[in-house]
Amino acid sequence: MPEFLLLALAAGLGVALATGPLGCFAVWRRMAYFGDTMAHSALLGVTLGLLLDINLNIAVAFGCLAIALILVGLQRSRQLASDTLLGILSHSTLALGLVTISVIGPARLNLTGYLFGDILATSPTDLVAIWIVSTLVIALLIWLWRPLLAITVHEDLAHVEGVNVTLVRTTLMLLMALVIAIAMKVVGVLLITALLIIPAAAARRLTHTPEQMALTATGIGALAVVAGLSASYLWDWPAGPAIVLGTTSIFILSLLKPNKL
Repeated sequence: MPEFLLLALAAGLGVALATGPLGCFAVWRRMAYFGDTMAHSALLGVTLGLLLDINLNIAVAFGCLAIALILVGLQRSRQLASDTLLGILSHSTLALGLVTISVIGPARLNLTGYLFGDILATSPTDLVAIWIVSTLVIALLIWLWRPLLAITVHEDLAHVEGVNVTLVRTTLMLLMALVIAIAMKVVGVLLITALLIIPAAAARRLTHTPEQMALTATGIGALAVVAGLSASYLWDWPAGPAIVLGTTSIFILSLLKPNKL
C-alpha cells in the first residue's frame, strides 16, 4: 500500500474515532446546524491563516473555537433564538471567508481541497495533530459522559442534580469545534457535518443504549473511511465525497432495521 494511502487511512480513522460519539450528541441535541456554522468558520480560519502567515491547522482550530465562544456569549444574552444566531454566524463567516479568498487570490489557495477535503495529501504533521485532538476529545467525553447525557435528557433536571449545565454545554460545543477543525482535512468544509450526523443516525437505528450508539457510530465512520479510500484508490473517486457516500450507504442499509432507540 502506498505511504500516502496509509497516512490517509490513519487520518480518517483518527477523525472517525472522535466524530462517532460527538455525532451522537449532535443528533440527540439537534446540533446539525451548529456543525454547519463551525464548518463555515473553518473556511474563514483558513483564509485568515494565509493572510497572517500562520499554521493553517492552528488558524482553523482557533477560528472554530472563537466562533463557538461567540455563540455561547450570544446565547446567554437570549436576545435571539439559537437557530437565528446560528444562521447569522454561519452565513456571515462563509461570506467573510469567500471575500477574504478573493483578496488573497486563487493562486494561493486550493479552494477545492478545503471545500471537499484533501485526505490523500495528509502529512505526518497533520496525522499527529489529528490523533492528538481525537485522543483529547475522547478522554474528555469519557470524563463528562454522565453530565453530557444528563443535560441531553433534561437540562433543568440536570441543573437540580448539581450539574454545571453551562460549563458542560460549552465544553461540548468547543469539542465539536475542535473536531470539525481537524475533520476539514478529511471531508472538507461542505461535508464535515455529514461525517458527524450520518454515522450517528445510522447507529441510532441499530443500537439500544447511548454507549452502544457511540461505539457503533465510530465503527460506521471507520468503515466508511476504509470504503471511501478504497473507492478513491481503485476508481479515482474524490476521497472526501466517497467517504460520505460510504456513510450514506450504511445509513440506507440501516433503514432496513426498525429503530430501537
